[in-house]
Amino acid sequence: MPRVRRGLSVSTLTLVILFGAGGTGLAAPPPPPNPSDSEIQAGKADANAKAGEVGRLTNQLAQAEQKLSQLQDDVELKQEEANKALVDLQTAQDAATQAENDARAARTEADAASAAIEQARADLKTFAAASFQQGSTVGSLSAYLSADSPKDMLARAQLLDAVGGDRLNALDRLQQAQTEKSNKDAAARKAAEIAQQKQDDARRAKNSADAAQTAAERAQDSQAAQNTQLEKNKSDVEQQLYAAQAKVSGLQGQRQRYQDWLAQKQREDEERARQAALASAGGGDRPSGGAAPSGPAGSSIEAVIARALSKLGMPYAWGGGNASGATRGIRDGGVADRYGDYNKIGFDCSGLMIFAFAGVRSLPHYSGYQYSSGRQVPLSQMRRGDLLFWGGPGGIHHVALYLGGGQMVEAPQSGLRVRVAPVRYGGIMPYATRLIG
Repeated sequence: MPRVRRGLSVSTLTLVILFGAGGTGLAAPPPPPNPSDSEIQAGKADANAKAGEVGRLTNQLAQAEQKLSQLQDDVELKQEEANKALVDLQTAQDAATQAENDARAARTEADAASAAIEQARADLKTFAAASFQQGSTVGSLSAYLSADSPKDMLARAQLLDAVGGDRLNALDRLQQAQTEKSNKDAAARKAAEIAQQKQDDARRAKNSADAAQTAAERAQDSQAAQNTQLEKNKSDVEQQLYAAQAKVSGLQGQRQRYQDWLAQKQREDEERARQAALASAGGGDRPSGGAAPSGPAGSSIEAVIARALSKLGMPYAWGGGNASGATRGIRDGGVADRYGDYNKIGFDCSGLMIFAFAGVRSLPHYSGYQYSSGRQVPLSQMRRGDLLFWGGPGGIHHVALYLGGGQMVEAPQSGLRVRVAPVRYGGIMPYATRLIG
């Protein structure tokens, strides 16, 4: 911790100069830089401008994220419409296949009926020819002439009529069946045509749904790219804001150190005057003993803040950070591992506080213990250099260093970096912890 040792060496050297190695002389250290009001105001104006730009980009990003969410909903809707079109297409294809099968079967039945009719007609012709050629009991003239009696001839005539009539009735029934089968064939062909039309319509609907889904996905990808660019722009301006805020804090710290120097110099002048008065009164011996006065609290607070702000932009690494600086994170078996914190060199929230306060006192690497490591003051009385904590009934889970003006410096969470941010009051603990002053 070179910075801490230098700080202690300067304090020791100052005391030696003030009271002398042999206790005989007093001398003030040279004055630190004293930035002008215009410099501080210019720094604040720059920080305010950067803050306004961050706010504008934040609003743009919020609107872009809302649009991206709407586009995501649209993509999901188009996906479902594409799924519906696919189901409808499959249904239409199945119906067309079934209709074609039905038409094929109807044509087969109609063809069979036509063949049966043709066979029946051939059989009828054969029967008629045989009845006149054979002279048998059926159909020929000899069948009537050879009858033994009028009664026998009547019987043979009735038999001939019955057989001929049966063949004719059969022929009629076959023709009727052929008509029905032909009607079924026509209906089946019509159904197949309709099914094919529906299949074509369903295919066009599927193609249209696929095209709409593709267009929606392209729009979503384009918006996501815009969001990524906005995120980058916002991150860049935030880094500029942090740098501007750090500059203001540095200037204010210089002003504070200069004021502390003035106060110290005034005390030295008063001590010189007191010693001169004692010497003129004959009491030339300087009082012995007594502890060296401690340095003003303000300088220690500014040193702590300066150490914390010097790590702006460092990665968050769970378990990372100690009094000497950033260290490699450790595994947590959860979120930190998913962000690869165990491969990063950086700080977690309590590790950053350990580093910041290394010149003041040693802190445990656990925000819950840090909460009780100093004097607790109500939030209404918090001041620059106090520790702020967040948690609940389950315990403390986050700590940050208050900078004043509603701002704090923190190592926020996995995936982010050390940053200056406005104080968040949601979930904040009711007391701040004061380690200095």
